[in-house]
Amino acid sequence: MTLAGADVLRAVSLVRTAFADVPDDGWDRPAGTLSWTCWETMEHMADDLFAYAGQIAVPDSPEDTYVPFAWRPLREGGPANTIFVEAKSGTLGLLRSLSACGAMLAAVVDAAPASRRGYHPYGVSDPEGFAAMGVVEVLVHAWDVADSVNRAWTPPADLCRGVLDRLFVEVPERDDPWLVLLWATGRAELPGRAARTSWRWDGRPPAQR
Repeated sequence: MTLAGADVLRAVSLVRTAFADVPDDGWDRPAGTLSWTCWETMEHMADDLFAYAGQIAVPDSPEDTYVPFAWRPLREGGPANTIFVEAKSGTLGLLRSLSACGAMLAAVVDAAPASRRGYHPYGVSDPEGFAAMGVVEVLVHAWDVADSVNRAWTPPADLCRGVLDRLFVEVPERDDPWLVLLWATGRAELPGRAARTSWRWDGRPPAQR
């Protein structure tokens, strides 16, 4: 499965459907085991999509550092972002902001030539790689939030498998790619395998590994 802009849009659309009826005051609680609130985690998700779009948006994107958007945390211990959402906009504003950033990444992924490269600390990557990174950020951070806001979250197997095939080629083959993705990102155990205490993906194009 080759990942593209449509997969980013699909992942974001699934999140909007899953969390659309979360009350406006339902986000100010810890997101799973993270030190961030659910609101901050969703902002971070949007920020990742925006930042990934920036990395491959221009022909002379640096391959040794991030595009120099200013980023900072709003509080000690919070995520360092460029993108923040007005709190008064509530659930709808939060999800609209996520959709906007997802649309930016999807458009850039589809418009950029396959030869375009952009920096990421987990490997200089191409447009497909940044699409996969955007999808994995959405899928796993939605899982971080889901239990805390009392919503179900199990993304489609084909989307999870596409991410695994592109970014986590070393993980074991399993019948449940969502469980494998949670294990690969340090969020679950697999039979016979303890939860990972450290992990990273490999964003490099397959031919360069």
